Order: sequence, then structure tokens, then C-alpha cells
Amino acid sequence: MDVLGWLLDSDPAIRWQVMQDLMDAPADEVQAERARVSTDGWGGRLLSMQGADGQWDGGTYRPAWADDSKPFFDAWTATHFVLQSLREFGLDPRSEQARRAVGLVRENARWDYNGEPYFDGEAEPCINGIALASGAYFGEDAARIVERLLAVHLRDGGWNCWAEHGDAVSSFHSTICSIEGLLEWERARGVDAAVADARRAGEEYLLERALFRRRSTGEVADPRFLMLSDPTRWFYDILRGLDHFRIARPERDDRCAEAIEVLRAKQRPRGYWMLENTHAGATHFDFDQAEGFPSRWITLRALRVLRWWDGSGPIRAAGE
Repeated sequence: MDVLGWLLDSDPAIRWQVMQDLMDAPADEVQAERARVSTDGWGGRLLSMQGADGQWDGGTYRPAWADDSKPFFDAWTATHFVLQSLREFGLDPRSEQARRAVGLVRENARWDYNGEPYFDGEAEPCINGIALASGAYFGEDAARIVERLLAVHLRDGGWNCWAEHGDAVSSFHSTICSIEGLLEWERARGVDAAVADARRAGEEYLLERALFRRRSTGEVADPRFLMLSDPTRWFYDILRGLDHFRIARPERDDRCAEAIEVLRAKQRPRGYWMLENTHAGATHFDFDQAEGFPSRWITLRALRVLRWWDGSGPIRAAGE
């Protein structure tokens, strides 16, 4: 089986994006496959796990079983990260299932940090960026989150979740979450000068560092930035950065070139990419991949990044 056939032999969440982003399939065929996300496979399964109170696993950011008396380890089962996954699956925001699920979140989910509604946000920009991206994508009024992000924008162009504790240097992780959220807001609501300026400043923060280097020394800022992960959660890596610039700067910026070549070199002879870094934590279920094995999600994302960069045509199935 060629790589395209392998990608298509998967969940609707992957198939519709392969059809749209790699194959240039007719719009009606893409939409028919996308519609299945709300009922079948991973999307339908996650939607079925939502509680009557609108939350997943009983919590907004932390699941209900988290013990506040003990140090918290990552868990990806609560409402915040489930919404992130549903957005990445491409759940159609106009679908009945999406409107019902997101409406329940809007009416019921509150942040542990401040007790405010989910789409008003909390304090940390990495959290707020993801919540903003979900809110904008699903058509919610998340203007309060935009205000919060703009209020904690740092002088070097990016964001840092520890800024309220005195950190004045931005973080790759917080910055990618923030600019993704701001871009999704612009795409949903139209261009706003303050939002666009903040987003582009955050993008410059990454571009000035070639997407993975320290600006001061040129050294790799963190070896994990070169390790491909999925789902990314709140973590940064070069593929996440490149996938953002694919949308934000379709004209391409030469400062992405080194990261592109790192990504290209990771492609295996049979055409796929491996899952190199799993962000450990409790999950509802796995998305058809394991660390050290070929990943359909990463392969889809890498191929569409390279298609953007190379300006290549649609991928054809073997024998076409």
C-alpha cells in the first residue's frame, strides 16, 4: 500500500483532511467525509463521552479525579483538551452535534483558576491560546480571551505562562498556542489591527529563531523541538510551527527553510513520518499511533506542509 492509501485507510478525521489538503478532491466529497467526524470514529466517540454537565471527565482543565493535595501530572481527558482534539479533527462547527456539545460547554464549564466561563479564559496564555482557537473555530464569543492575551504580550514579541511570576522572556510553547488562537480568531472575525500586530510579533519571535534555535547563541533551544509529536497539546515542535506558517504566511518566509529541511530529512523511504515524542498523560483513547511507529497524523501534517513549501500539485494514488 502506498502512503496515500495508508492515510486513507484510517479515521474520517484524517481522511477528509487528506482528501482536501493533499488530493484536491471535489468539495462535496470532502464535506461528505468530514460530516462523518460528528458520528463515526474518534470524533463520534469523544462526543459520546461528554457529560450531562457539558464537561469531559468532570473538569475543565483538570479531570475530576485529580487530587489537589498532590503534584499534578498531565492529563488530557478534561474539556479543554477534548475541544482542542475536536477542532483538530475538523468537527464541522455547523453540525448539530458540535452546536450541542459546545453549547453545553458555554453554559456549564468554568475555570478552576477564576471560576469564569470557559470562553472568557483564565490567566496562562498557553491555556488561553488553545481556548481561543477552540472558541473562534466553533463560533463562540471569546473576545475576553483576546483581551487577556493582548494584556500579557511580552516586549520580545511572544508570550510566557510564567510572566505573572516575573518571567520577561517568551516561551516557544506559550507563543505557538497564543498565535494559533489569535489567527483562528482573525479567520473567524476578520482582521483587527491590534490582534494582527500581536500575532505577527509572536510569529517574528519564532522566525527570528529559525523556529527552533536560541537567538542569543544559535544553539538548538530544546532537542524536543526537533521531535515530532501528535497530539501536540500545549507543546511546541517544528512541525506545529510550520503548520501554523503554512496558513499564516502562505507566501512563505525563508526563515522557515532550515526547519523545512529538518522535517524533510525525517521522511522514511516508504513516505511516512514517525511519532517521535508522546506527551505522556491520561487519555480517553489513542489516535491510532504509538511512539516509535509510523504516524498517520504526523504524515498528513508533514505532507501538507511540504506541499505548501514546494508548491507541488495534488498527491495521486499509486497507478493513477
